[in-house]
Amino acid sequence: MDQSGSAIPSLADCIDLMEQYGMLPNIRHHSLTVARLAEQLHRGLCAMAPERPQADRHLVISGALLHDIAKTPCLNSTCDHAKAGAEICRRHHYPEIAAIVEQHVRLWDFDPARYEQGCFTAREIVYYADKRVQHNMVVDLDQRLAYILDHYGQGNPTRQELIRENFGKCLTLERYLFHWLPFAPADLGQF
Repeated sequence: MDQSGSAIPSLADCIDLMEQYGMLPNIRHHSLTVARLAEQLHRGLCAMAPERPQADRHLVISGALLHDIAKTPCLNSTCDHAKAGAEICRRHHYPEIAAIVEQHVRLWDFDPARYEQGCFTAREIVYYADKRVQHNMVVDLDQRLAYILDHYGQGNPTRQELIRENFGKCLTLERYLFHWLPFAPADLGQF
């Protein structure tokens, strides 16, 4: 439990859940890379504004590790892995992790006014970190967008427009986020 009394899974709990839900090695590597980037973002935000309240470090890391917990069970089906993953987390009594998992594909709580003040939640940190990792490699947002359009756009103009709209939010988030960080987007993953 964290200071607020909410349950946050430990690293061992996250690994156990990865095993329990059969997370494939490539998805596990992706999740570990997302967790590394999310931790780097969190560390940078804390360094630049130590007086500003920050997201809980353990929540950020655990959310990143579990953001694709339902990806393997949802392969080869029409299952929405973000919704299914959130349900898995709720079943295991991790509601804060469920909120991160549910919004790692599409960020609902998009709030530029809050970002301008340097306030970012664990959801936003994990969402952004996930958008920067293709498989287990750190890429820029343009490269990741091209990959997602190719693999998930399905040649459907409406679907592709929704993907582009989501990435527009991600670009805005990136601009605000890196205003509050001691490094540039191109440096993410280099430390």
